Amino acid sequence: MAHPKRKISKTRRDKRRTHDKLTEKAIATCPTTGEVHQYHRAYVVDGDLYHNGKVAIKNYASVA
Repeated sequence: MAHPKRKISKTRRDKRRTHDKLTEKAIATCPTTGEVHQYHRAYVVDGDLYHNGKVAIKNYASVA
């Protein structure tokens, strides 16, 4: 089984991991309904499914 020839320091390890982090999700406010939602995602308001500020499905019922 392969193993490192020399120990990698904590500093070197941590430098490599500086890019491994989560970013916040982009959030938009719909001009039609005023609802806060994720960009490029459909969202439910009062039982109707909206996408791009327009009603996509009336009386939407979630399957899950």
